[in-house]
Formats: sequence, C-alpha cells, structure tokens
Amino acid sequence: MTTDKERPPEPLDFFIWTVEDVGLWLEEINLGSYCQIFKENGVNGEYLESMSMFTTEQILRFIRKCHMKWGDFIILCKELRRIKVACLKGEQKVRHPWWAPRCLSVVFIKAAKCNRQSRVVSLKLEP
Repeated sequence: MTTDKERPPEPLDFFIWTVEDVGLWLEEINLGSYCQIFKENGVNGEYLESMSMFTTEQILRFIRKCHMKWGDFIILCKELRRIKVACLKGEQKVRHPWWAPRCLSVVFIKAAKCNRQSRVVSLKLEP
C-alpha cells in the first residue's frame, strides 16, 4: 500500500506542491537527478508557477543555480505546460477535502475547478 508521500502529487494541485511533491514529480518525469538541488533551493509549486514569468536573466540564473542541462530545462518547461493545459481543460480530478462534508462534494469540486482554471488562465495573460 502506498502512502500519500510516496504517490506523485496531483497535477491539479501543482500550485501548492511542497518541495517534496516537486521531488516526486521530478522522479515521475525522469528528472530525478535534480531532486536534491531543487530541495536545497526551495523549489516548490509556487516557485514553479512563477517560472512562467521569468526573464531570460532569471532563467539563466535558475539553470546555473540548479546545474541543469538545457535539454532538461526544456523538458521541465514542457511538463509544466502540459500540467497547465490539463488544468485549463479540466482533465484532472479534484480531490474531496477531508474537512468538507460529503453533501458539499459537488459544490466544492465545481468551485475548485473554476478557481484552478482561472489561476492558470491568469498565468497565461500576465506579462
């Protein structure tokens, strides 16, 4: 039986991934060799989200800081884009939170999908 910590994080929740979640995701996309350096640099979901607005100088600084190869950085960006597109299309499941009553499941899931999709749309529209 796998625990939540051993299971890859839900893509829809990538905005709130911890550094450990990012490490699991890196393993999943065959970039596991960067897990430790990402952890040391505090790369979490919020940081990954902000990368879409990085300037060229910030991208180069990130690549140097994490000792990434260009090809690996491109894979990372493609995988982030894939997750964002899936969020826009509403393709991921939204988990029912443990604290919400079952009678509110449908309401919560609709609100969560709408909120997540609007966050991804806003990421694409910001300069």
